[in-house]
Amino acid sequence: MIEGIKTPGMGTNCYLVSCPETKKALLVDPGAGAEGILEWISQKNVEVIGILLTHGHYDHIGALEEVRDALKVKVYIHRDDAPMLADPQKNLSAYGGRNIRVEKGADVLLQENDVLEIGQLTYTVLHTPGHTPGCICLLGPDGLLSGDTLFCRSIGRTDFPGGSMLNILNSINGKLMLLRDETKVFPGHESTTTIGEERRYNPYLNGDYEDDE
Repeated sequence: MIEGIKTPGMGTNCYLVSCPETKKALLVDPGAGAEGILEWISQKNVEVIGILLTHGHYDHIGALEEVRDALKVKVYIHRDDAPMLADPQKNLSAYGGRNIRVEKGADVLLQENDVLEIGQLTYTVLHTPGHTPGCICLLGPDGLLSGDTLFCRSIGRTDFPGGSMLNILNSINGKLMLLRDETKVFPGHESTTTIGEERRYNPYLNGDYEDDE
């Protein structure tokens, strides 16, 4: 089961991926509003066993330290984005005057095809660079958590440091568009969609974009 809550500020979607049988859960992208996230979790009757970050930008990690301290669980991120956590320039928080530094860093550095077990559920890490070098998606039986790689009718921005339009399109076309049309997509911002809808309607997948490189 995948459930989401929109966090304050940039409106990042924070997700809870849970196994109905075991009540184990994985928290994804606690971007802001730690108190609200923790209250939301407390209403779900689950045990959070880890926190996964789809990438290292500040709007996805802003509530990380407070939430991690409360839940006392490990943090997962792709190895290529790990340096962003403690660097306000790299995680972009410096540009908004917040200077977020996650000094503890991550506990587990992920790479392509790593498998995460959430109770009886199995989710696979897909490395999808482009928005950031270490952007990942998480694929499992309930759908795809696409982070800031794929959105409803859009894709992640590539004009930030480390971004690449070529890489993000290669990631989407070479991995995500290989999935079945009915695969549900849970993005880092805005509404849910499906692979089939994006294959048909997303203008970036039809070449209707301006290359920023």
